[in-house]
Amino acid sequence: MNDVHGDYQDLVEEAAGLLGAPATLEDRDFTLLAFCAHEGEPDPVRARSILSRRSTAGVRSWFEQFGIGRATGPVRIPPWPETGVLGRLCLPARHDGVTYGYLWLLDHDPQGPGWNEGVLRAGMAIAARAGALMAGEAHTGSVLGTELGRLLTGAAAERVAAAAVLAAELRLPEGAPYAVVSVRAAASWDGPPHGVRALPGRPVVWNPPAAPAAPAAEEPEEGGPPTAAAQDGARADLAPAEWTETVLLVPSRLAGDARQAVGTAGRLVELLGRGDGGGHPPVAGVSDVWHHLPHARVALRQARTAAACAAGDPARAPVATWDALGPYRPLSELSPEAALDPAVAPLLSPAHTVLARTVEVYLDHAGHAQQSAEALSIHRQTLYYRLSRVEQLTGLDLDRGEDRLLLHLTLKARRLHRLHDPQLR
Repeated sequence: MNDVHGDYQDLVEEAAGLLGAPATLEDRDFTLLAFCAHEGEPDPVRARSILSRRSTAGVRSWFEQFGIGRATGPVRIPPWPETGVLGRLCLPARHDGVTYGYLWLLDHDPQGPGWNEGVLRAGMAIAARAGALMAGEAHTGSVLGTELGRLLTGAAAERVAAAAVLAAELRLPEGAPYAVVSVRAAASWDGPPHGVRALPGRPVVWNPPAAPAAPAAEEPEEGGPPTAAAQDGARADLAPAEWTETVLLVPSRLAGDARQAVGTAGRLVELLGRGDGGGHPPVAGVSDVWHHLPHARVALRQARTAAACAAGDPARAPVATWDALGPYRPLSELSPEAALDPAVAPLLSPAHTVLARTVEVYLDHAGHAQQSAEALSIHRQTLYYRLSRVEQLTGLDLDRGEDRLLLHLTLKARRLHRLHDPQLR
């Protein structure tokens, strides 16, 4: 993949030199792509945008009311004194009739004559070159996203071919480390923002269909992990219909170091905000670091399991990593049916939600009654009463280690799978 961000920087510096004003380049989602530094920054909004790499919704609305999204030529925007926004010249970055972003220059004298026509034409030519770069990057991202989908859902031959394309485009040497990220947002979300190109790590993005395709059944690859759907695939039961999923392939700088992927996941969750008010704030899961691209489906399973844990356990949100899931790692190998022991089933009915929560907290605290009662904000006698009701319902003896283990594992498996089966909620 070419270093288009270096090209963006060159164009911004060329525009700043031509028009004699501080310049920035943003995509159409107002995510900062490049800027020309200016000592003693006079515009606080521009300074905040540079620091956060994104404009606020209010600033976006102010600029968009002047028709910049449809403009085919320069647009002079007046200052907004109440917020400290200075006047600006907007040069739409267009390609083939589509606006891909905006080249901005501070207009220190919005009441003055402005720039002459020849300079503005030259400035628009620079903006057009930026638009062509953004269009090319969008096309490349679409192609690579398709290849990532083949890598994650195709048969062995497709995976090998897709891995070769991705390695060549991303300039990944053999055995280069990478991680997979699964990001979930509410089903009303319409996909990743265009600003995904500005995410750290320069990830490849794939948007799975609403019901993820199960991997093709096949023989294990020599030297690779098993290929059963639960072990080597994108399990459909880990992507419930009320969520929209985006999958990222993030190259890692260091072997065994997933921090790059964690940072990328966190940034995308931040871009998505706090959800749409429907009770589903965005969450993400990050896989272990892997070194063989055709094994990326295992990494996807790990990332999806981590995302499910982040969605079901607020303590792990908004970004959960596979290596920190503890008992959820082996439990993710089980289907909801296999993880449900008949003895515990009566406890999981909606009528006994309080009892199930009580005994789960009690087991989480290793059977320490005082700590459990404090965590539940109940009296110890109330705790003992509830635990006795659990024993009556299940026939299990909480003084026996095996019975405690069975009950604890079943409750944790229920927590992992409850997002995927309404009967378990």
